[in-house]
Amino acid sequence: MNVLLLKEPNDGDQGSDPYNQEMTNVGLRATLLPVLSFKFVSLNTLSEKVFQTEKYGGLIFTSPRAVEAVKMCLGDRREEWERIAKDKWNAKSVYVVGKATAALVRRLGLNPLGEDTGTAEVLSRAIIEREDTGILPLFFPCGSIKREVLPVALRENGVPLETLTVYQTAVHPDVVKNLTDYFAAQGPPASVAFFSPSGVNFCLQALRGLAGEQLARIKLAAIGPTTRDAMLAEGLSVSCTAKKPTPQHLAEAISKALK
Repeated sequence: MNVLLLKEPNDGDQGSDPYNQEMTNVGLRATLLPVLSFKFVSLNTLSEKVFQTEKYGGLIFTSPRAVEAVKMCLGDRREEWERIAKDKWNAKSVYVVGKATAALVRRLGLNPLGEDTGTAEVLSRAIIEREDTGILPLFFPCGSIKREVLPVALRENGVPLETLTVYQTAVHPDVVKNLTDYFAAQGPPASVAFFSPSGVNFCLQALRGLAGEQLARIKLAAIGPTTRDAMLAEGLSVSCTAKKPTPQHLAEAISKALK
């Protein structure tokens, strides 16, 4: 059965994407279509801050894009990062949400905490339990449409936080064309998986137009509770939600829903 995953393939390669691999493992044929595009911003400011370790009590990453932004900032200061800054950050707390973000953080040489938390809500509780209100602010590079759950929770519990928007999210310029081409070639898939509230907002109208009445027969899947809630808010019937935001858990959820 065909499954449509509304996300960009890792490294632009469908075959090596872990979500594709896990779908294959459970007997499904997956196609990944990007629905979001990203523009990095404030990189000069970010470049300064990642080397100002003495000003912060730790780091928070809730998306792979934020880690990519930091990687872009290292540039010709990579030696300084490896020799000095990396170890200074590792002496503090480096918090992450999700295994994909954690993997990228490790590539920077940092030791992530919280990769199994799965959501910003759960991570915020873990931070509040670990951190004292008297610490230096945690530095949180983030996207332009981040949810306010984590900042609000930390602020209400007295944990200092400094945020910096380092990327902006927009609809992918080819999302309608790519969806139209997919439906023309493959027809309606057995399941469609959404990976973010933005993805729901940006492609739902096109998906409804292409699927028509057959949308009711498509098993709609969510990568996590935040995305599920966005789908429900749009009146969609959510067939399954991954227990954790990982390729294996999503594949298991979709496979079960399709039986």
